[in-house]
Order: sequence, then structure tokens, then C-alpha cells
Amino acid sequence: MSTRSPTPVFLDTLRHVETPEGIELSLRVAGPVARVLAWSMDSLIRYGALWVLLMVLAMLGEGGMGLWLIALFLTEWFYPALFEVYAGGATPGKKALGLKVIHANGTPVDWPGALIRNLLRAVDFLPLLYGFGLVAMLCNRNFQRLGDLAAGTMVIYRDPAAAMPQLPPGRALPPPFPLNTAEQQLLIDFAERSTTLNPERQAELADLLARQTGLYGVAGVERLCAHARWLAGEPT
Repeated sequence: MSTRSPTPVFLDTLRHVETPEGIELSLRVAGPVARVLAWSMDSLIRYGALWVLLMVLAMLGEGGMGLWLIALFLTEWFYPALFEVYAGGATPGKKALGLKVIHANGTPVDWPGALIRNLLRAVDFLPLLYGFGLVAMLCNRNFQRLGDLAAGTMVIYRDPAAAMPQLPPGRALPPPFPLNTAEQQLLIDFAERSTTLNPERQAELADLLARQTGLYGVAGVERLCAHARWLAGEPT
């Protein structure tokens, strides 16, 4: 009797969540390594800026040192929250690594969530170098540290910016028949997507408007693309 080898199980970091608006999102959660690298970059930025500020304020004596301590406090506790709320969920370190913070339901992080997750970094840091935080991340499937669990947040990878679709090159011609706004958009969408369709599918779609264009097949596709270029503002 032969036995089948077990199917290998791979680490799956893709999560499917539904927003309050009913939109389903596919999100890739970030693991400890990427988050440690982002934290390291942010630390270099923060403490580098504080070092420069210290050299400047030290010339002011005790008053300057007092100002520096205030800057140290504000930078330590509000630097991450400020960027997470006003810079699309990402500090400079997270942005460099392609990460961002969101609520666990897929919505952008707000001030309460950002403050809770960052104030609890003091607990995550215990007993040394984010020991509790690392254990918490390794014990849940979304890699949430204690601050994330309390705030209902998680760190994910940003989606790469989608390339803007381009119209196929060619001449531009005004359509000989009136089009409303929705029809104009459909025509432009067809032209943008035409390069991803095989010739038979292009011709099939173009033939639906053959009564208006008087052309079939490849000629009909080229005419519709010419109208789309004109609608998109290209010169005739």
C-alpha cells in the first residue's frame, strides 16, 4: 500500500478582509524581519535628527537642554503616530520598505489607533529589544505585536502603484455619433484594454458597434481606437 507524501504547507501572509463599506480587500501582512528593518531606519532618522538638534541647543545652556528633552519626548512618542495618521500609514522607514499601518478591518489608521499602538511600544520593548513584541508577533497569524492587538491595527505591504493604461498609438478621429459620458468612458476603456485582448476578442467587441461605425473586424477596432484617442484629447 503506497502512501502519499503530505502536501507542503507554505507560509501564507495573504489576508482577506471586508471593509465596513462591504469591499473585500486582499492584504499581505508584514513579518518581523521587514518591520525590524523599518524600525531601524526610523531610529536612525530620529536619533540622527536629535543629535544634530542637541549640538545646536547645547549652546543655549540649561534652557537649550530643556528644549532638547522636550523634543526627545515628542519625537519618541509622537513621531510614528504623526506619520501613520498624516502620511498614509507609513513612517519614512516603513515607506522605504513598502509597508504601512492600517486597522485590522482594512480602514486607514486614525489618531486613537496610532496613539495606542505607539504608546504600548514601552510594553512591547520589555524585557529587552522588543522581546514581548516579537513573541506576540510570532504567536498570531497577522504578526501583530501587543500594541497592534490593543489598537486593532496591523502592518501590511503597500500595493505597488499600478501603471496607467495607455491608448494604442494611431490617428485620432471624432466619433460621427453622439456619446454620453458613460459611453465615452466605455470607449476609452475598450481602447486601453484592447492590447490585452486577442484579435478575435477585439473584433467581437468592435462588431457590437458596427452599425454605428460601418466597419467590422480589424477595421472596426482601429476606428473605435481612433475615436477613443480623440475623446482622450489627442490631436487629430
